[in-house]
Amino acid sequence: MPHPNQEVDIARNLRTIEWLKTEILEGVSFLFKALIKNDEGVLTQALASIILACYFLAKRLGINYDQLDNMVEDQLRSHLETEHQLEKWYGDISACLNYMQEKNQR
Repeated sequence: MPHPNQEVDIARNLRTIEWLKTEILEGVSFLFKALIKNDEGVLTQALASIILACYFLAKRLGINYDQLDNMVEDQLRSHLETEHQLEKWYGDISACLNYMQEKNQR
């Protein structure tokens, strides 16, 4: 039988996961509203909120920040190999991968 504190921790973790899911949805809504205003500061804030909520959700799901960053880099490499449209049109994939690799070297 689980310890009473363990049950509280599990329930709290489940509530936190649900809360973070709504934070992501609210962040997307905020982003869409910011797109209408075309305000770079508000857009940046909305995107940062979504990214943070994703990092926190990953942690609650047992995925550490390094694992998440590594998976992002793996997906970027995969997109490069498959000649993703954003890479063809703008070079976004390689630019993002280079940014992440340089940031990791600091």
